[in-house]
Amino acid sequence: MRKLLVLFFLAVIMVVLVATVIEMPTIGDPANVTNNEVPRRYVEASLEETGALNVIASIITDYRAFDTLGEATVLFVAIAAVLSNLKAH
Repeated sequence: MRKLLVLFFLAVIMVVLVATVIEMPTIGDPANVTNNEVPRRYVEASLEETGALNVIASIITDYRAFDTLGEATVLFVAIAAVLSNLKAH
């Protein structure tokens, strides 16, 4: 029963991933979200809007702070899980 449940969840994950890839816009499409005005604004206006001396630092700390916080949280949880498993054995 456990193997059947694992296979079911793997199949669901596979379907979601395949559906996501199918819905992605094609590379080079002008309507692609990577070709919008947001990256251009980050590069052109970040120094004036944030007051940072570095464009990359201003994007990470001001514009994308919640993403950076999420990434740091994921890394912390992964490290804690690894350390927990190493101490258990």
